[in-house]
This record gives sequence, C-alpha cells and structure tokens, in this order.
Amino acid sequence: MSGTRSHFRRAQAINRRAIIVSHGQPSDPAPAEAALAELTAHVAALMPGWSLSSATLAASGALDAAAEAAGTGALIYPLFMTDGWFTQTTLPKRLKGRNVRILPPLGTDPTLPDLACNWLAAELQNRGWQMRDTCLIVASHGSGKSRNSARDTERFVTALAERTGFADIRTGYIEEPPFLGDVVFDTGSRAICMPFFAAGGGHVVEDIPEALDLADFEGVRLPPIGIHPQVPRLIAAALLSEAKQVNAA
Repeated sequence: MSGTRSHFRRAQAINRRAIIVSHGQPSDPAPAEAALAELTAHVAALMPGWSLSSATLAASGALDAAAEAAGTGALIYPLFMTDGWFTQTTLPKRLKGRNVRILPPLGTDPTLPDLACNWLAAELQNRGWQMRDTCLIVASHGSGKSRNSARDTERFVTALAERTGFADIRTGYIEEPPFLGDVVFDTGSRAICMPFFAAGGGHVVEDIPEALDLADFEGVRLPPIGIHPQVPRLIAAALLSEAKQVNAA
C-alpha cells in the first residue's frame, strides 16, 4: 500500500468497521446516497461481525459523520474506477488525518477483469453469439487533465484482452480522445458496450447513450460494471483480505 494511503499505524489492529465511499451526485445527493447504502447493505450481509457504513463525497457532512462513528482503525473502500486525484488527494483530505486505512479503488481490483469476463460470457451465451464474432466497446470517463483514468482503463482492457477472444476490443472516453462516439461506428449489431463506471450517474444515463445514439450503435448496452450483482462480493473480499494482512503484520 502506498504511503499516500496510509493514515493508519500498522501496529493498530483493524476494528472491523468499514466505510464505502463514492462520488455521489452534487446536484441531487439523496438518490446516490440511497443507492450506495443499498450496495453497502449487500456487502455487510457477506461480512458477519463487521459494521459497515457508506458516504458520498457529494452529501454534505456524510463522510465526517461516518468516519466519526467508525472510529480509529476503520477501513475506507473507494467505489471509484480510477486511482488518482480523488483517492490520493481528495479523500485523504476529507478524512482530515483520521487514523484509518484507504484501500485501492474498485477499478483497480485485480479480480474485476475476471468478473467482467464471466459477465460477458453469460451475455454472449444468452444471445447465442460467439466471442470471435463480437466487438466489445469499453466506455470510460477519461480526463482532459490527467492520464490516470485512461491508465487504469487501459490496464483493465489489457487484462480483458488476455482473458478473452473478442473479434475487437475498443475503448472510448467521454472526456478525452478517442471519444466513445468515434469508436462505435461500423461495429454492427454483434457488439457490446460495457461502461467502466462505478455507478449509474450522469455520464452513464446521459453522455454514453447520447454518444451511442449519434453513432447509430446497434449493439447491446450493458449497465455500468460497478452495479453488477457480484461487486458486493468483490468488495467484501477486498476488505477481509486487507484486514487479515494488517492484523497479521
């Protein structure tokens, strides 16, 4: 774990409390808070004996209240797709030096590509499609200011390519080239668009459909990978693994 994530003294045991944190929606915080609380309840069901809470950065005071209740030694799980400004700078700043431990974000979890592969294989089987005849488009956020989003997306896509045999895998971004609308032309009807996003916010419900519509995309439009039913199991595994490692140190 990098030093920027370590607000936690390793001699201090994990207290079996964790907070799942996401961006949220500044213009309307309540729905995102409710969705995150529902996800957290699913994770908690897989972790008996633990106390889990949730907070979005967009909801005023939510993270402060959750961190105060969790106390010293809590784990913080960032429901973000990129290990960058929000995980390395914004989140530690918002935690105000509390003695907690921030885990790597969802988008960098090494088991996420396997989850995606299983999901895609099931989608293909349901449609009677062959992977070798199908184009996969990974839609991601991107950034005009930093390479972090593209870097973590590219790592994910590389891992997918190593595990699959799609006819083509294309990556398109909302905020940097290659833009999503430019990479989905001429993909035909045997194509799948998978959003590399943690939740169904504005980009997922507005920008991605708009880009696909403008390009007359005929393929399958999946929901964001962050709301896949197996994500709570992935998060629980990450929290339990981190607790085991820290307590053994």
